[in-house]
Amino acid sequence: MMTNLFSTFDPATNFINLSLNWSSTFLGLLLIPSMFWLISSRINIIWNKLNITLHNEFKTLLGPNSFNGMTFIFISMFIMMMFNNFMGLFPYIFTSTSHLTFTFTIALPMWLSFMLFGWINHTNHMFMHLVPQGTPTALMSFMVLIETISNVIRPGTLAVRLAANMIAGHLLLTLLGNTGPSMTMNLISFLIIGQMLLLILESAVAMIQAYVFSILSTLYSSEVY
Repeated sequence: MMTNLFSTFDPATNFINLSLNWSSTFLGLLLIPSMFWLISSRINIIWNKLNITLHNEFKTLLGPNSFNGMTFIFISMFIMMMFNNFMGLFPYIFTSTSHLTFTFTIALPMWLSFMLFGWINHTNHMFMHLVPQGTPTALMSFMVLIETISNVIRPGTLAVRLAANMIAGHLLLTLLGNTGPSMTMNLISFLIIGQMLLLILESAVAMIQAYVFSILSTLYSSEVY
């Protein structure tokens, strides 16, 4: 039984001391395999077009000096985030992307690998990023401090942005849904319409946030070489 409003985000459901909430992360895998052995359908064609569009966009952002196949890392990240965000819109399914445990675990190692690669292989290029072009001499030390702080907090902003957007929509749906029993029949019809509109908005947010996470990761990686 839900003890408070935020307990829906608490991964405490377990069976034989195994956390079942995190199994929602893998539910998207059940929807993918059918496209590998069925005749191409419109959904499959749309999916392939989405992958090609993302590949071209990430390739443009990464630039001509990027490694071959690097775009597939970010396409895979986009697909995983999008599936987890959409799965969280179904009733009684734990939204793993609403937890910093999940988002920060992805953002931090990725950012750390970019930084290690950049500082080891392109040290001068990384130092150049600390002082923007055209900065006055008197402000250079101050700009180095600002750029260093903004660089260090990048994994935190990536993780918090995704988790906060997922939590905000789910909390709003929960708050409005809990007011239903105390409403009259006339107001309940407006509540249902409002909930449906919010679900449509949350569906858009689920895709947008996955896209933002992958695009920002691509931009961060393009700065290290």
